[in-house]
Amino acid sequence: MDITYPPAEPTVFGLPAQQGRWLLIPLGIAVLLCLGTVYSWSVFRRPLEAEMGISATASLLPFTLVLVCNAVMMPITGFYMCRLGTRRVAAVGGAIVGLGYLLASLATHIETLTLAYGVVVGIGVGITYGVPMAVVARWFPDRKGLAVGLTIIGFGLSPLVTAPLANTLIADLGVRPTLRIMGITFGLIILAISLTLKLPPQDWHPYDGTIPHSNEAAHHGYPPHMMKSRSFYGLWICYTIGTLVGLTAIGISSPVGQEIININPSLAASSVALFALFNGISRPLFGWLSDRFRPHQVAIASYGLILLACVLMVNAQSGQVALYLVAFCLFWFCLGGWLAIAPTTTLRLFNPDHYAQNYGIVFTAYGVGALVGTLSAGQIRDWFGSYTYAFYPMAVLAIIGIVVAATLLKPDHPHPHA
Repeated sequence: MDITYPPAEPTVFGLPAQQGRWLLIPLGIAVLLCLGTVYSWSVFRRPLEAEMGISATASLLPFTLVLVCNAVMMPITGFYMCRLGTRRVAAVGGAIVGLGYLLASLATHIETLTLAYGVVVGIGVGITYGVPMAVVARWFPDRKGLAVGLTIIGFGLSPLVTAPLANTLIADLGVRPTLRIMGITFGLIILAISLTLKLPPQDWHPYDGTIPHSNEAAHHGYPPHMMKSRSFYGLWICYTIGTLVGLTAIGISSPVGQEIININPSLAASSVALFALFNGISRPLFGWLSDRFRPHQVAIASYGLILLACVLMVNAQSGQVALYLVAFCLFWFCLGGWLAIAPTTTLRLFNPDHYAQNYGIVFTAYGVGALVGTLSAGQIRDWFGSYTYAFYPMAVLAIIGIVVAATLLKPDHPHPHA
């Protein structure tokens, strides 16, 4: 009688893969912590405005462009990651991020600053961002939502770490030396970690005491062409709405607190740290939920929370600080949630072997949401005379999201991961 033995277990950092793979999550968090410093751009804006003599609108251009370039590079990088390898892609991206910060520290005009920070750093972030997620997704086929959610917490919580650090460095050294220090530091950290970001062997699965089966059967029900499937458009629309509403809310968080609730500027600024905390913790939570519930159910729950936040803010009056804090914690919470829902849903609905390419295409929804959300945030008050009116279209978008999720965000054909 023949005895079938499980294949030899690969090792990660000298440990059996079953245990060693968990070390890839904190390393991925560290990479995304460096990349997430783009969300701390507000710390650099005022010193640069004073030094370069530029307007508040002009100083927002590098931030807007860094988000757009990030979203543009994601699908391009996804197609090259399989050919070049995750380690090489991460190393190139990290070097470009560091170079962008160094060039930004030398910029003397808003045009060169926008080119250096918005374009060069944005390209570097777009190249690097997907690598840790692709790596942990492949090492955690059994807990992909939780693993991806834990990894991207670094991007969400980055402002809590990097904004105070940048603020201190700017006060002590000035804005340009701070950009140089951060560029060199981030470049070296990402280059060092890139050496560890390798994929598992093809069809590897954590051994649980049973003979592992080929993934061939599991892939049988995936749509052969993602962009021809109904579920892709459902996910893309839902992701766009989630990021558009979330980034619009982020853009007006502090001014809403000051103008509608009449809290003092220092409290409005410190409350952003609380919102960022909710933005970070929602990622592993929504990743965990995405492992256990169907994509449309998780999406509808997210939109329900957005709708609740909009209702709270439509009825908000001066002095209702608790109501304001709850509403904006929900907005930031749901934005972070979508950054876990979208990659996990991409893994569930489409062939995970093509995850880097697939999620790169899905991530363009974030770029559209970022562009429209950040630009509209500065216009809403001018159009309507009060930030209160911003929450009506946001509520309508949430309702549209619920309808789209309920009708389109489902597998085109049943398969084992649905």
